[in-house]
Amino acid sequence: MGVKVTTKWLGDIKFESTNPSGHNLFIDAGEESGGKGEGFRPKALMLSGLAGCSGIDVAALIKKMKLNVDDFTIEIDANLTEEHPKYYDNVLMSFHFYGPDLNEKKLQRAVDLSVEKYCGVMEMFRQFAEVIVETHFHNKRA
Repeated sequence: MGVKVTTKWLGDIKFESTNPSGHNLFIDAGEESGGKGEGFRPKALMLSGLAGCSGIDVAALIKKMKLNVDDFTIEIDANLTEEHPKYYDNVLMSFHFYGPDLNEKKLQRAVDLSVEKYCGVMEMFRQFAEVIVETHFHNKRA
């Protein structure tokens, strides 16, 4: 056990959560669930964690491989089950790379390395969801 996160109740249904980075974040439900929408939604944070984990891998590989990429984004569309406990059972993760000089083969290799080898959050998601990964190349600026 090497990571510790403390989440403190701030009243109503809002919380503040610590992170080993030293940056804190707020968690709250939407108004439809009795909250005030003053923080991140817990399940959506999981998707941000997935995108961030894989994104860090890919960004590091772009730097290591000295690839020319103007920009890249990761979009995630996830299906939430209808029965409680609700969880993501299908996740579509789309990488979008932008630039006039994209090395598509090496960028695909970077995505594959993250998805298949490095991203621990991806491995966790695979325990409960079908995860589909797509890669899109855009030769013009976003």
